[in-house]
Amino acid sequence: MPKSQITIEAGGREVAVTNPEKVFFPAKGYTKLDLVRYYESVVEAALRGVMRRPMVLKRFVDGAEGEPFFQKRAPANRPPWVDTARIRFPSGRFADLVVCDEPADLLWAVNLGCIDLNPWPVRVDDVDRPDELRIDLDPTPEAGFGEVKRVAMLVRDVLRDYGYRGFAKTSGSRGIHVYVRIQPRREFAQVRRAGLAFAREVERRAPDLVTTAWWKELRHGVFIDYNQNARDRTIASAYSVRPTPDARVSCPVDWDELPRVELDDFTIETVPPRLRERGDPMAAIDEEAFSLEPLLELVAKQEREGLGDAPWPPQFPKAPGEPRRVQPSRARKGDGAEAPRGRRASLQSVITVAKAQHKEDALAGLERWKARHPEAAALLRPADVLVDSMRGMSTTWTRVRVNLRNVPEGERPAEEAPDPDYDPWAGLPAEMRGRQTKRVNPADGRL
Repeated sequence: MPKSQITIEAGGREVAVTNPEKVFFPAKGYTKLDLVRYYESVVEAALRGVMRRPMVLKRFVDGAEGEPFFQKRAPANRPPWVDTARIRFPSGRFADLVVCDEPADLLWAVNLGCIDLNPWPVRVDDVDRPDELRIDLDPTPEAGFGEVKRVAMLVRDVLRDYGYRGFAKTSGSRGIHVYVRIQPRREFAQVRRAGLAFAREVERRAPDLVTTAWWKELRHGVFIDYNQNARDRTIASAYSVRPTPDARVSCPVDWDELPRVELDDFTIETVPPRLRERGDPMAAIDEEAFSLEPLLELVAKQEREGLGDAPWPPQFPKAPGEPRRVQPSRARKGDGAEAPRGRRASLQSVITVAKAQHKEDALAGLERWKARHPEAAALLRPADVLVDSMRGMSTTWTRVRVNLRNVPEGERPAEEAPDPDYDPWAGLPAEMRGRQTKRVNPADGRL
C-alpha cells in the first residue's frame, strides 16, 4: 500500500496519485506531484502527441535517476476507462498496449512512473500502417546542438522540396525530432524505407555534417536515425518530460525560432507559461496528411543508383536486400557489410570493454580499462567511446565499446573479457535467450 495518496480531478474523472511527495528529480527537488501537475498544465497539447496511439509504458519507479523498465502489456488493474490496442504476434500471442486519449489516462500513466510518453506512430484503428514519419536527429559526441539545428533547418528545406510540411521539437536530450503526418496507407517496412531514402538525400546535400551510417564507428556529425521508423520503435512524444537532472521537456518549436533556442530553455517550469503565451507550434499537425509517394519514388531512384537497404536494428531478423549485419571493423573485405558514406573512412578496430545492467557500472568498467591501458586511453577522442543502450527482456542494459582508430596499430591493446560482463539472458531457458530477435519480420512489417 502507498504511504500516502491524493486524488486529482481530470476531465470529469478522479485519478489517484500515490506517494505524491516522492522525489523524482533530486537535483531540483521535483516530486511526483510536481510531474503530475506539469502534465496537468499541458494536457491538451501533450494528448495531441499520443491521442489514440498504442503506448509503451516506460516506468521510472525510482525517479529520473533510477533504471526504467518497459511495460508493453497494459496493467490488468488499470481503470475501466483506459483503453487498449491489441498487437498480435505470428505465433498467435498478442499484447494489449495502453492508449491515452483523455486527460485522466495521461495522468494515470504518469502516476505509474512514466516520466516521458512513448507512443507508436500508428492509430488504434490500424496498428499496421503508420500515420507519422519520424526524423530523429541524433548528434555524435563530436557534434553540438548548433550542428543539430543546422541539420534540422536542412531537413525542413528538403521536406519542402518534396512537398511536405514538417513539425520540429527538441528531443529533451541532445537532438531534435521532426514529424510529418502521412496517410496511413503503407506498412512499417515501406515507411522505414522512405525514411531511409529521405535521410540519404539530406546526407547527400551535407555529407560533412550528416550521416546515415548505422554503425557508430562510421558516424560523424549528426546521425539521422532512419530505424526509428521501424515497427515497435518509439520516441518520446511532444511535451514529454525527460529523465534529466533539470527535468527538461521535449518541446515543439517554430521553425523561425529554432536557430535561437537551446535545450535547457525548456523545463517543467518554463514550458507551461510558454505554452500559455505562445500556443502550441504543433497545433496544426493534424490538418493535412501527406502521401508517401514522393519519398517512395526517391527510394526507387536511389535503388537505380545502387543504394539498397541499410542495416536494421539487432533485434530484427535479416531483411531481404539488407547488407550483411556485421560491425565494419570486424568485417572481411568483400563480405557485403555496410560501407562508409559521406566522409572517407577506413575500417577501424572496435573492442567491447564493459557490459553492465546499469550504466554507471559500465562506465566504471571503462575507467578500469583506461587505468589498465593509460597510453591507449590518452589517445582516445570523445567520439571513440561508444556507449550503447541495449534492449533486454523488459529493461535496457549498457554496453561500452572503444574505437582504437586513433591508437597506432602496433600499440592497440588486445580485446579482453568485458569488465563487468553482464548477460541479460542469464537464467533463461535456451529457447528464450535473445528471443526478441525473433519477434519482428521487417520484410512485411508485421509482428
